[in-house]
Amino acid sequence: MENRETPLRWYGERYPNTDPAGIYEVLTDLDQPCFIVVTPQGIGAVSGGSVAAGGEGLPLLAAAPPLLPHRLGSGAFLAAHGVRLPYMAGAMAGGIASADMVIALAREGFLASYGAAGLLPETIEKALGRFAAEIPGLPYAVNLIHSPSEDRLEREAVELFLRHGVRCVEASAYMGLTPHVVRYRLAGLRRDESGRVAADNRLIAKVSRTETAERFMRPAPATLVSELLEQGLITSDQAALAHHVPLADDITVEADSGGHTDRRPLPALLPTILRLRDTVQREHRYPEQIRVGAAGGLGTPAAVAAAFAMGAAYVVTGSVNQSCLESGASSASRAMLAEAGIADCEMAPAADMFEMGVELQVLKKGTLFPMRAKRLYQLYLAYEGLESIPAAERAKVEQQIFRRPLEDVWQECVGYFERRDPEQLARAAGSPKRRMALVFRWYLGMSSRWAVTGDPDRAMDYQVWCGPAMGSFNDWVTGSYLKTPGNRRVADVAHHLMRGAAFHTRLAALRTAGVHIPATAADYRPVPLDASAYGSPAGAR
Repeated sequence: MENRETPLRWYGERYPNTDPAGIYEVLTDLDQPCFIVVTPQGIGAVSGGSVAAGGEGLPLLAAAPPLLPHRLGSGAFLAAHGVRLPYMAGAMAGGIASADMVIALAREGFLASYGAAGLLPETIEKALGRFAAEIPGLPYAVNLIHSPSEDRLEREAVELFLRHGVRCVEASAYMGLTPHVVRYRLAGLRRDESGRVAADNRLIAKVSRTETAERFMRPAPATLVSELLEQGLITSDQAALAHHVPLADDITVEADSGGHTDRRPLPALLPTILRLRDTVQREHRYPEQIRVGAAGGLGTPAAVAAAFAMGAAYVVTGSVNQSCLESGASSASRAMLAEAGIADCEMAPAADMFEMGVELQVLKKGTLFPMRAKRLYQLYLAYEGLESIPAAERAKVEQQIFRRPLEDVWQECVGYFERRDPEQLARAAGSPKRRMALVFRWYLGMSSRWAVTGDPDRAMDYQVWCGPAMGSFNDWVTGSYLKTPGNRRVADVAHHLMRGAAFHTRLAALRTAGVHIPATAADYRPVPLDASAYGSPAGAR
């Protein structure tokens, strides 16, 4: 006699929904298990209940367990940073990732990185004072950007972080290691009560290349450790512990993002760096595994779910936060971002690495900045100094781009660098080409400031850092309350992206089981949240 498995049947108090709206309601009930069953009216979905073999219940086709957003990604990330969800708002320079943004997200259990890059030490210090007063004990990070042409700024930033006890730094735009970023990490090394090596200064390295990722995955180079020890910047105990830990606790794999980016696709880049992490981990046998997160192009729940499906320990957003109310960007910039499509971005020269030809991704819709910045770089390559530029071309640049004589701009540069970094002027003293670079960098720097302040007279020169995630976000929220810029709050955006990611992850499990979900029920739609939607306590799994 042939043995057959007894078919599973569902039992429960609720009757399954068979219409798309009802099915969607079940799929978004993330606290409860979801069952797909056969009813007399057709295939339906229901939350809760139980399953047993045989009996009079409804035939079961597929099931998916509860899946709250904090179950995505890495529990170790939650524990290490004291956050509720494996989600981070990355730094956007010039204070665009503002103190208000960091505070708003910290209060909801998210990690956010303050956009300290390009700000004067006194401005950063004010923000650190706010964090100490307004979110004591809550998680936050501060950005440390590699400044190859302004070494002093990087050094002073690290001194400021150490003086104020900043415990988490997001390092970005690094092509090689500097003594400053290594100093920050090592200055927090000690042995705990059990004798294990503890790193009080956590480092999150944002990278887009395997060679850079590997530098942060390995311990600090012995030569830099020795130099820091000789200069008295670390102790002998810290130098001795340096080879026990990786330079960074977390590696953020940055794909096609706004600002500094190599525009590499995340599905190609993330698995490569995950494999590299595993190789380095096996070699050094660190007690705790280096966590690898994903950034760039994450503007919808489906994209966030895909990053977690590829193995990301956490996700990082940027462009979408810039359009939110707490952003340091002007209302004019936020309005421009809210109208951006996925193709409305372009690469343009970067102010901080202008001479090196490094580019960053910016918004091109509604601004002439990308075209004008590229023209300045072409002139920089073609001529040896401002005096070498043909008179007609120079007049056009002064009238259309700078709107003032270049000599006036140079005098403003002199005043600026006398206060900020006199070494820049010393380097330019005998170099007409260097002087030209500083003048052209004035426009690149001011264009981002005009965008932040919302200067109406320079609207066509706004430099707004933006990646294609902004366009995909705008498309996703069409028809919802988040379409209006005035309704975009960073905590709401974060919660919806994570809840939507859990929704799409559960949807994928049902599809794998052979379930066809109606199209109208298969896309998470943001609706205003109440406090109950904010999830479990920090660090809970």
